[in-house]
Amino acid sequence: MGIVLDVLRLLAAIVIAVIAGKLISQLKLPAILGWLIAGMFIGPHALNLLGSSVLDAQWFSVLEHILECTFGLMIGTELIWKEMKRAGPQILVTTVTESLGTFLVVSAVFAVLFWVADIPLYLALMFGGIALATAPAPSLSVVNDLKTDGPVTKTLIPMAALDDLVGALVFFLVIAFVSAHLSTAGIPVPMVLFLVFLPVILGAITGFITGKLLRLTKKPGSTLAVMLLMLLLSAGIGFAINSALPTPVLNFMLIGMAFSTVFANMVTEQQLQDMMRVMNPVIGFAMVVVILNLAAPLDYHLIFGAGVYTAVYIVARAIGKYSGAYFGAAVTHSPATVRKYLGFTLLPHSGVSLVFTGIAVSVLAGPAPEYAEIIQGTIAAAAVINEIIAVFMAKKGFEWAGELHKAKGGDVRDAKGTAGA
Repeated sequence: MGIVLDVLRLLAAIVIAVIAGKLISQLKLPAILGWLIAGMFIGPHALNLLGSSVLDAQWFSVLEHILECTFGLMIGTELIWKEMKRAGPQILVTTVTESLGTFLVVSAVFAVLFWVADIPLYLALMFGGIALATAPAPSLSVVNDLKTDGPVTKTLIPMAALDDLVGALVFFLVIAFVSAHLSTAGIPVPMVLFLVFLPVILGAITGFITGKLLRLTKKPGSTLAVMLLMLLLSAGIGFAINSALPTPVLNFMLIGMAFSTVFANMVTEQQLQDMMRVMNPVIGFAMVVVILNLAAPLDYHLIFGAGVYTAVYIVARAIGKYSGAYFGAAVTHSPATVRKYLGFTLLPHSGVSLVFTGIAVSVLAGPAPEYAEIIQGTIAAAAVINEIIAVFMAKKGFEWAGELHKAKGGDVRDAKGTAGA
């Protein structure tokens, strides 16, 4: 009976989020802002409709990871190799500069603060490692919701995948360094590299098998069935691997992204369009649940108790993201709109930051609990404040770039249904 009640709670939360998204849309703001606000107010820190009984449940974790895989389809099906070749090294260079630029700026700023406060400088590196990660779901929700298209959109979508890889790689290298410094259970660097790229390898293998199978299908129904079964198999293998790890850190969105990237480059354009026409509403539903899962744990009370570290973190991270993206776009001679406005679409952060924060806190909890509290308090408050600002700024970035409502009706990103709320 308890599970049935929790499922009803989740369905009610989804309905409330969709309604909130529609209301926010009336103000010419992206629907995701409504989902975020609704998630916070129906989460465990407020009305508790979407409480810990749901968020911590095993069935919800499984559902949420499957939906993360599904959401990865939106990224992967846009990474068509023949189109990517036109961009050349621009996207890769820009991803590296905006990621490392954020890491350097945040680490440097906190190094100065912590030097004055007589706090170990390795904590500054941990802040930098957490800061460089970008949560792709909010900005990509804006892409779907407001039907954006143009140079900024075309740069952002592949960057959403690459940024996760660079962010995870740098963060886990920092964690490995700090673990060794504190003489706790150190994480070997080869293991770090393996964990970062494992979701991509897993998704690529199942995606290749899927592509081979899809070449044998003739009808749209059988094509869709094969893709869905293989997507579930990919997620299932991910669950098995995650359960064997000391900390479940596998990125399911990357599994879905790699899976769909490979098969999307092996099937015909018509097959891809037929699949995505059916999947777009499902991706829209996945977006709502993924955003609710990001928003519900956020405690809005932290807005009123945010300290200097939180403000410094938000500002330093924004400067790092913007300047890093600007520099990368400038040296690769990207269009002026990409140089000026891409950085605004890279500010969303909360989901990934909270996962990284949890790992950082677990490393510090034993040898340095007082520093674990600094990281936990700062990032938790920043996640709430930054996410609301970031979604608004992402929308303004696309608006200033002149890319709102430019996507064609047949575009695979044209998610109808809940994503268009």
